[in-house]
Amino acid sequence: MMEFPKDFLWGAATSAYQVEGDNSFSDWWEWEKRLNTKHSSGRAARHYEFFAQDFDLAKELNHNCHRISIEWARIEPEEGKFSQRELDHYKQVILALKERSLIPIVTLHHFTNPIWFAKIGAWRNKDAVKFFLRYVEKIVELLSPDVPFWVTINEPMVYTYFSYLLGIWPPQDKSLLHAKQVIDNLAGTHIKAYHLIRGIYKKNNLEFPKISITQNMQAFVPCIPTLRNKIAAYFRHKYYNLDFIERLVAKHALDFIGINYYSPSWVELEGWGVSNFTSDVCKKNHRNLRKNSMGWDIYPQGLYDLLLSLKKYNLPVFILENGICTDNDQLRWDYIAEHLESVNKAITSGVKVMGYVYWSLLDNYEWDKGFAPRFGLVEVDYDTYKRTVRESARKFSAVCKTGKL
Repeated sequence: MMEFPKDFLWGAATSAYQVEGDNSFSDWWEWEKRLNTKHSSGRAARHYEFFAQDFDLAKELNHNCHRISIEWARIEPEEGKFSQRELDHYKQVILALKERSLIPIVTLHHFTNPIWFAKIGAWRNKDAVKFFLRYVEKIVELLSPDVPFWVTINEPMVYTYFSYLLGIWPPQDKSLLHAKQVIDNLAGTHIKAYHLIRGIYKKNNLEFPKISITQNMQAFVPCIPTLRNKIAAYFRHKYYNLDFIERLVAKHALDFIGINYYSPSWVELEGWGVSNFTSDVCKKNHRNLRKNSMGWDIYPQGLYDLLLSLKKYNLPVFILENGICTDNDQLRWDYIAEHLESVNKAITSGVKVMGYVYWSLLDNYEWDKGFAPRFGLVEVDYDTYKRTVRESARKFSAVCKTGKL
């Protein structure tokens, strides 16, 4: 029997574009239509309409917090023009969470941008920070009395990697130089947003909120423990997992470290070149581990190792995404339970873990992979939009209720 701290936060997450539906002012929507992709978000899970019903389910499952994101493109569909209707909508969303005693964790940017922002270069624009801060100020002034946790930017490394290094996601701008510009802009934006948010709370005589980013982290593990593989794993961990965080820590602009963890990366170099050190992975499936439906390995030990690596920053850590896409619901529960064991082990090793948020509350639109991957604690029938609570969700619910595994 494992016990978690009495004040531990338990919940699940969603992101606006992936569940709301009909986000027609977003760059992703425009990109889907332009490419005529078969993976269009469309009505998604219709969470925009059914949010109260969905929060009822979260409450029924004994969650005490819930992570959402706000769709900037809804709030500011045209540059400088804010939609009062959408501001009122998100206010109702936050109040619905509070009415159900679900602590709101609000993400301000989760991969998507307004079309007008994308057309002027998005995060490469020299005025990107100014535009984003104007939106942040509008949202935080409105929601500050009810929101104790803010996440400014979700997975900056993932956004940059897929959009500017691989060039798969919009704007499909494959450039190392542009990727560096975007990362620098995102880091600077968070630092300024951090101080703006704190300033709004101070002005309004409110208790300061906890502010962070969410950093996607991979456990970089040498597949075979050669010196070459160990060196590469060390540098990938340092650059991909820690560098962005360390920039913000240096500027005292993190109140906690938000992390998202799904799977490991098995490091196996084929040579001594720069590209080998940055990207070579094992192609031989030496470990033969269980996998999710997208082929990602399941490796709970990786979460423990990552949590331990964050101990040196002396900041609380909040797991804001951890989950599995699978059609095997027993595997989903096994995944949750085994990762919670790693979390508990990290806590007993002295890591200050604040909470665990599963990805995701609902089946949703998984970006360029469409609707096939099923991450939800709650199944969504995309023909009828009926919600069905999975058995894994019931088992997780018992842990949320008792704090025991």
